[in-house]
Amino acid sequence: MLEYIGVITGFICVWLTAKQSLLNFPISIISIIIYTYIFYEARLYADMLLQVYFMGMTLYGWYFWINRNNGDEKVIPVRRIDKLHIIIGILITIVFTSGFGWFLSVKTDADLPYLDSFCTACSLVASFYSSRRILENYIVWIFVDCVYIYLYIVKKLHPTAILYAVFVGVAVYGYLEWKKNWKEHQLKLAS
Repeated sequence: MLEYIGVITGFICVWLTAKQSLLNFPISIISIIIYTYIFYEARLYADMLLQVYFMGMTLYGWYFWINRNNGDEKVIPVRRIDKLHIIIGILITIVFTSGFGWFLSVKTDADLPYLDSFCTACSLVASFYSSRRILENYIVWIFVDCVYIYLYIVKKLHPTAILYAVFVGVAVYGYLEWKKNWKEHQLKLAS
Protein backbone atom coordinates (compact mmCIF):
# COMPACT_ATOMS: atom_id res chain seq x y z
CA MET A 1 0.00 0.00 0.00
CA LEU A 2 2.79 2.41 0.89
CA GLU A 3 4.39 1.89 -2.53
CA TYR A 4 1.13 2.90 -4.21
CA ILE A 5 0.99 6.12 -2.18
CA GLY A 6 4.60 6.74 -3.19
CA VAL A 7 3.68 6.13 -6.82
CA ILE A 8 0.77 8.58 -6.68
CA THR A 9 2.70 11.36 -4.93
CA GLY A 10 5.73 10.70 -7.13
CA PHE A 11 3.66 11.07 -10.27
CA ILE A 12 1.94 14.23 -9.03
CA CYS A 13 5.19 15.97 -8.10
CA VAL A 14 6.87 15.11 -11.41
CA TRP A 15 3.79 16.19 -13.37
CA LEU A 16 3.67 19.48 -11.48
CA THR A 17 7.38 20.01 -12.16
CA ALA A 18 6.78 19.53 -15.88
CA LYS A 19 3.92 22.04 -15.62
CA GLN A 20 6.36 24.39 -13.83
CA SER A 21 4.11 24.59 -10.78
CA LEU A 22 5.58 25.50 -7.41
CA LEU A 23 3.16 23.00 -5.84
CA ASN A 24 5.55 20.25 -6.98
CA PHE A 25 7.76 20.98 -3.98
CA PRO A 26 5.46 20.09 -1.03
CA ILE A 27 4.16 17.00 -2.86
CA SER A 28 7.75 16.00 -3.58
CA ILE A 29 8.58 16.08 0.12
CA ILE A 30 5.84 13.52 0.84
CA SER A 31 7.03 11.25 -1.96
CA ILE A 32 10.66 11.49 -0.82
CA ILE A 33 9.81 10.39 2.72
CA ILE A 34 7.84 7.38 1.45
CA TYR A 35 10.49 6.26 -1.03
CA THR A 36 13.29 6.57 1.52
CA TYR A 37 11.58 3.80 3.46
CA ILE A 38 10.70 1.70 0.38
CA PHE A 39 14.27 1.73 -0.94
CA TYR A 40 15.68 0.89 2.48
CA GLU A 41 13.42 -2.16 2.62
CA ALA A 42 14.47 -3.16 -0.93
CA ARG A 43 18.19 -2.79 -0.04
CA LEU A 44 18.65 -0.17 -2.73
CA TYR A 45 20.81 1.98 -0.50
CA ALA A 46 22.05 4.35 -3.17
CA ASP A 47 18.43 5.10 -4.09
CA MET A 48 17.62 5.49 -0.41
CA LEU A 49 20.41 8.04 0.04
CA LEU A 50 19.33 9.72 -3.18
CA GLN A 51 16.09 10.58 -1.42
CA VAL A 52 18.07 12.58 1.14
CA TYR A 53 19.71 14.46 -1.72
CA PHE A 54 16.30 14.95 -3.35
CA MET A 55 15.06 16.49 -0.13
CA GLY A 56 17.93 18.99 -0.20
CA MET A 57 17.42 19.71 -3.90
CA THR A 58 13.68 20.08 -3.34
CA LEU A 59 14.25 22.73 -0.69
CA TYR A 60 16.99 24.40 -2.75
CA GLY A 61 14.90 24.26 -5.93
CA TRP A 62 11.88 25.72 -4.16
CA TYR A 63 14.00 28.68 -3.14
CA PHE A 64 15.81 28.98 -6.49
CA TRP A 65 12.69 28.73 -8.65
CA ILE A 66 11.26 31.80 -7.03
CA ASN A 67 12.91 34.95 -8.32
CA ARG A 68 13.35 36.95 -5.13
CA ASN A 69 15.41 39.70 -6.77
CA ASN A 70 12.47 41.82 -7.87
CA GLY A 71 10.20 41.37 -4.86
CA ASP A 72 7.59 39.14 -6.50
CA GLU A 73 7.30 35.37 -6.70
CA LYS A 74 7.69 35.01 -10.44
CA VAL A 75 9.38 31.76 -11.50
CA ILE A 76 12.72 32.36 -13.22
CA PRO A 77 13.00 31.36 -16.90
CA VAL A 78 14.39 28.09 -18.20
CA ARG A 79 17.95 28.16 -19.48
CA ARG A 80 20.14 25.91 -21.63
CA ILE A 81 23.05 23.83 -20.41
CA ASP A 82 26.63 24.97 -20.87
CA LYS A 83 29.81 22.94 -21.42
CA LEU A 84 30.92 23.25 -17.81
CA HIS A 85 27.67 21.68 -16.52
CA ILE A 86 28.01 18.85 -19.06
CA ILE A 87 31.59 18.07 -17.98
CA ILE A 88 30.70 18.26 -14.29
CA GLY A 89 27.70 15.98 -14.84
CA ILE A 90 29.78 13.34 -16.62
CA LEU A 91 32.54 13.46 -14.00
CA ILE A 92 30.06 13.17 -11.12
CA THR A 93 28.42 10.19 -12.80
CA ILE A 94 31.71 8.34 -13.35
CA VAL A 95 33.20 9.07 -9.93
CA PHE A 96 30.01 8.40 -7.98
CA THR A 97 29.14 5.19 -9.85
CA SER A 98 32.58 3.67 -9.42
CA GLY A 99 33.21 4.90 -5.88
CA PHE A 100 29.83 4.36 -4.31
CA GLY A 101 29.22 1.19 -6.30
CA TRP A 102 32.46 -0.24 -4.92
CA PHE A 103 31.55 0.84 -1.38
CA LEU A 104 28.11 -0.75 -1.58
CA SER A 105 29.47 -3.97 -3.07
CA VAL A 106 32.17 -4.37 -0.39
CA LYS A 107 30.63 -2.86 2.73
CA THR A 108 26.88 -3.62 2.50
CA ASP A 109 24.38 -6.25 1.47
CA ALA A 110 23.14 -3.99 -1.36
CA ASP A 111 21.56 -5.53 -4.41
CA LEU A 112 22.91 -4.43 -7.80
CA PRO A 113 25.31 -1.90 -6.22
CA TYR A 114 26.84 -0.55 -9.44
CA LEU A 115 23.56 -0.25 -11.32
CA ASP A 116 21.93 1.34 -8.27
CA SER A 117 24.87 3.75 -7.96
CA PHE A 118 24.80 4.60 -11.68
CA CYS A 119 21.10 5.41 -11.58
CA THR A 120 21.64 7.46 -8.45
CA ALA A 121 24.54 9.37 -10.01
CA CYS A 122 22.48 10.22 -13.11
CA SER A 123 19.60 11.27 -10.87
CA LEU A 124 21.89 13.50 -8.81
CA VAL A 125 22.94 15.31 -11.96
CA ALA A 126 19.42 15.54 -13.42
CA SER A 127 18.00 16.80 -10.14
CA PHE A 128 20.64 19.51 -9.88
CA TYR A 129 19.99 20.57 -13.49
CA SER A 130 16.26 20.68 -12.71
CA SER A 131 16.77 22.78 -9.59
CA ARG A 132 18.73 25.27 -11.72
CA ARG A 133 15.96 25.19 -14.40
CA ILE A 134 18.32 23.79 -17.05
CA LEU A 135 16.27 22.39 -19.94
CA GLU A 136 18.49 19.39 -20.54
CA ASN A 137 17.61 17.91 -17.14
CA TYR A 138 14.83 16.11 -19.00
CA ILE A 139 17.22 14.39 -21.41
CA VAL A 140 19.07 12.91 -18.44
CA TRP A 141 15.77 11.95 -16.76
CA ILE A 142 14.48 10.16 -19.88
CA PHE A 143 17.66 8.10 -20.07
CA VAL A 144 17.91 7.21 -16.39
CA ASP A 145 14.19 6.51 -16.02
CA CYS A 146 14.54 3.85 -18.72
CA VAL A 147 17.38 2.25 -16.76
CA TYR A 148 15.36 2.53 -13.54
CA ILE A 149 12.48 0.60 -15.15
CA TYR A 150 14.80 -2.36 -15.58
CA LEU A 151 16.17 -2.02 -12.04
CA TYR A 152 12.73 -1.92 -10.45
CA ILE A 153 11.47 -4.87 -12.47
CA VAL A 154 14.46 -6.89 -11.30
CA LYS A 155 13.73 -5.84 -7.68
CA LYS A 156 10.04 -6.73 -8.14
CA LEU A 157 8.94 -3.16 -7.43
CA HIS A 158 6.43 -3.36 -10.26
CA PRO A 159 4.23 -0.35 -9.35
CA THR A 160 7.40 1.76 -9.15
CA ALA A 161 8.60 0.37 -12.50
CA ILE A 162 5.27 1.42 -14.03
CA LEU A 163 5.63 4.85 -12.42
CA TYR A 164 9.05 5.26 -14.03
CA ALA A 165 7.63 4.23 -17.41
CA VAL A 166 5.10 7.03 -16.94
CA PHE A 167 7.96 9.33 -15.87
CA VAL A 168 9.54 8.81 -19.30
CA GLY A 169 6.41 10.21 -20.93
CA VAL A 170 6.17 13.04 -18.41
CA ALA A 171 9.84 13.86 -19.03
CA VAL A 172 9.19 14.15 -22.76
CA TYR A 173 6.24 16.42 -22.02
CA GLY A 174 8.31 18.42 -19.53
CA TYR A 175 11.10 18.84 -22.05
CA LEU A 176 8.67 20.25 -24.62
CA GLU A 177 7.02 22.58 -22.07
CA TRP A 178 10.32 23.85 -20.69
CA LYS A 179 11.68 24.33 -24.21
CA LYS A 180 8.62 26.43 -25.04
CA ASN A 181 9.31 28.52 -21.91
CA TRP A 182 12.93 28.93 -22.95
CA LYS A 183 11.94 30.03 -26.48
CA GLU A 184 9.41 32.54 -25.13
CA HIS A 185 12.07 34.01 -22.88
CA GLN A 186 14.50 34.24 -25.80
CA LEU A 187 11.88 36.13 -27.85
CA LYS A 188 11.36 38.59 -24.98
CA LEU A 189 15.10 39.17 -24.75
CA ALA A 190 15.33 39.72 -28.50
CA SER A 191 12.55 42.34 -28.54
